[in-house]
Amino acid sequence: MENVLHFLNRVLNGVTAVSLAVMAILVFGNVVLRYVFNSGITWSEEMSRFLFVWMTFLGAISALKDNEHLGVDIFVKKLSPRMKKAVFVLTNGILLYVLWLVLDGSWKMTLINMDSMAPATGLPLACVYGIGIVTSISMAAIIVCNLYRVLFGKRSVEEFIRARESEEELLVSGQQQVMSEVSGK
Repeated sequence: MENVLHFLNRVLNGVTAVSLAVMAILVFGNVVLRYVFNSGITWSEEMSRFLFVWMTFLGAISALKDNEHLGVDIFVKKLSPRMKKAVFVLTNGILLYVLWLVLDGSWKMTLINMDSMAPATGLPLACVYGIGIVTSISMAAIIVCNLYRVLFGKRSVEEFIRARESEEELLVSGQQQVMSEVSGK
């Protein structure tokens, strides 16, 4: 199972990196062609937009997997471990509902735009809306796995609700530590 997850993580990161690279090459190449040769690639702007959309959604999956999304934990930090678990389950239940709404909407938009073609590339617009399906299913799978781990004791809820400390907080706590070491000597 770990090998499969590791492989999927590498594929996700690889597709994101390739999307970024292709997008940068297309945009840079089109700028050079436009200013130096007074011409351009007609489909490069459209393809760059499509790749940007896909890259953004794939990045959101990766951020959720690594617990890197923004969070406010000032309230949750003050709760008891049992209440932290309850809040974690409640918020993830709400997230699953929102992901269901995204899946439903993306599915409908994908079906509606199956026959609509992009003007420059000729790709079906369903390719753009299809990323919502991929994202919602992937994120739901990650959330269900995290819920299982927390509910059945595989991992602590503390690992999932932690928010990164700001640089200022880290700086202040570091200064306080230095001051206490100096005054203790």
